[in-house]
Amino acid sequence: MVGVGTSLFSTRPPLSWEFAALTDVGRVRAHNEDAVHVDPVLGLAVLADGMGGYKGGEVASAMAVSLVHANFRRWYVQAGPQAPARVVRRALQAATDEANAAILEGSLTNPNLQGMGTTLVLAAFGPHRVMVGHIGDSRCYRLRNDKLEQLTRDHSLRQQQLDAGAITAEEALSSPNRNLVTRAVGVEAQVLLEMHEHTARPDDLYMLCSDGLSEMVPDAQLFTLLTRQDGGIESKVSLLANIANENGGRDNISVILARASLPRAAT
Repeated sequence: MVGVGTSLFSTRPPLSWEFAALTDVGRVRAHNEDAVHVDPVLGLAVLADGMGGYKGGEVASAMAVSLVHANFRRWYVQAGPQAPARVVRRALQAATDEANAAILEGSLTNPNLQGMGTTLVLAAFGPHRVMVGHIGDSRCYRLRNDKLEQLTRDHSLRQQQLDAGAITAEEALSSPNRNLVTRAVGVEAQVLLEMHEHTARPDDLYMLCSDGLSEMVPDAQLFTLLTRQDGGIESKVSLLANIANENGGRDNISVILARASLPRAAT
């Protein structure tokens, strides 16, 4: 599959990416305010967790995912898979800006959608690089060489308190501020998509998820589930959602997995 962000002169064999995605309402909420989308041709994965009541949350997350994808696709048609990283960054921020403006306008003009917004986590997967961006507390993890690493840092009041040493990691698990985000799409006139570029390697497994998964399944259990050898990534996304529900399912659960591999001729 073709992605973005590769170097034109790289001598390393290009990686291909396999994707799987799932969103589940959970066991407590009546409606699903999450949205996910994967475009294997673009190498783009987008996940959003809406806020503002079920109508507003559903609308905001759906708008974010749809608009980011459409805007990025228009850029990709012009730039192609060989665009340098700085251009990919601009394209992803521009796509986020369009979604932010549209969601904010909807919130201000439609009383039924007042106060809506959404978190956002996305990744552009290329033959050699991965560009990860996020807003809010939806996360991206990477499993590499039997090590699970959280690549994003939550934009949340709880994370700020952790960084300041005001609470311990143990206290953070039950913090009443764990769902208060400090950055969201559609809430203010401008929002910055925090982005980081990562070198991709064969057998890397990236996971994008909403807090309905990360709050219900601790990192140690995520590691165990992601490293299971039985089944492919399609079965893994189902397993992750099932375990989150078994652990309480207090929120909507969304997850996207992307696994890198070398073409058969290059292995």
